[in-house]
Amino acid sequence: MSEHAEFMQAAIEEARKGRASGGIPIGSVLVIDGKIVGRGHNQRVQKGSAIRHAEMDCLEESGRLTAKDYQRATIYSTLSPCDMCSGAILLYGIPHVVVGENKTFQGPEEYVRGRGVQVDILDDAECIEMMETFIKEEPHLWNEDIGV
Repeated sequence: MSEHAEFMQAAIEEARKGRASGGIPIGSVLVIDGKIVGRGHNQRVQKGSAIRHAEMDCLEESGRLTAKDYQRATIYSTLSPCDMCSGAILLYGIPHVVVGENKTFQGPEEYVRGRGVQVDILDDAECIEMMETFIKEEPHLWNEDIGV
């Protein structure tokens, strides 16, 4: 079992929750010192939000944390973080991002790496299948989410 399996599974559960409520199946968890301190899923549809991507929702649900907390954190996302979410990761100094998959969408991973963040890509089959199915079923909603 991968060192990331438990936390990626929690992010996948968030993605499923988002899809079950009519949204986009992307989930995220924030982990500090081996414990989940925040969970989130894409809620742009559910909340009529311009910014509630999974990572942004997760950070919001984590509440106010100190810079030292973020410096010990790892954020897990079922999908490669977009420019907006990557910006938040950089702003708060989160040093480690674990991505379920980047086949269906790839954010600015090289830029984030270049700024000193460790980015691990799991190529998780469940994450890939979840997004491929969603994109096929609701391309208009997917395009809206990524700004196309």
